[in-house]
Amino acid sequence: MAATGEQAAAVSPPSSRWAQLKGTLGAWGFMSPAAVLVLVFFFIPVILLFIISLTDLASHNFSEPWTFIGLENYVRLFKDKFFPKILGNTIKYVVLTLGLFNVGLALALALLTTNINRRASFFFRLLWLLPRITPSVVYIVMWRRILQTPPYGILNWFLNMFGVENQPYWLNETPWLWVIMVNGLVGASFGMIIFTSAIESIPWDLFTAAKVDGASTWQIIRDITIPMIRWPLLFVTTYQTLSLLVSFEYILLLTDGGPGLFTTEVWALTAYHRALKTYFGSHAWGYGAAWGFILVAIGIVLSVIYLRVFRFNELVQEPKIDVL
Repeated sequence: MAATGEQAAAVSPPSSRWAQLKGTLGAWGFMSPAAVLVLVFFFIPVILLFIISLTDLASHNFSEPWTFIGLENYVRLFKDKFFPKILGNTIKYVVLTLGLFNVGLALALALLTTNINRRASFFFRLLWLLPRITPSVVYIVMWRRILQTPPYGILNWFLNMFGVENQPYWLNETPWLWVIMVNGLVGASFGMIIFTSAIESIPWDLFTAAKVDGASTWQIIRDITIPMIRWPLLFVTTYQTLSLLVSFEYILLLTDGGPGLFTTEVWALTAYHRALKTYFGSHAWGYGAAWGFILVAIGIVLSVIYLRVFRFNELVQEPKIDVL
């Protein structure tokens, strides 16, 4: 008796199964280098970081056997009287820098530069890339020169030309303004390039049809451009959030967490200070590792939240094609 269509489909020939196996092995082969890199440079360091955070490892006992002290470093962390201030500083730094510059300004620059002459847009994007390709020390020295006290500061010298007197030392008066701006001008260039590439890949027919239907520029951005670049938005927002959480280089060079006591100190900078830089020469590596591991946990939680908010599962679904 002849097999039905469903039975025939259920029994796949050996050649078909071999092809599927080859495809699976090929996919794993292509992914294996990235998997090895993630394993070696992320998972193993995170495990080591957690192990160190459970010890009393410090510079004064590095040559002696490590002593496991359990969760004492984490208890000490949450009992630190500056913990609320450092947490608040970190939230302020990440939210404002991300919203105003790394995503907000980057998206605005991408929208503007995709609607002007291509040569002009290329030159404009090149200018915005200069802060990113400038060495960190040179970049911060430039900003410190701009914000220096009179008569050395360029900003105060410029204000003096317009009759503004009694100029302050801007890093002491408004430190957060400059911390966010210095970091944001670097971060905006990354998002600008990603968003620009995504916008230019949208079929131009969609924009033409919308204009023919009488849609305004804002309606085109809201109803066509933004929905079509949800994937780049997810990537840039997630990547830049994690980058800001662990970045402290520019803050270290610009203010070193000051002026004053923990004024611009963020979580990653605190982990560095606790583990590798103290005023008394004793490096509390175990305690600093606890700060660092909490930061890793926060980054993982935020990544999961972003995947939910941007509906990642829908973004990676295969397109539904109707076959007539």
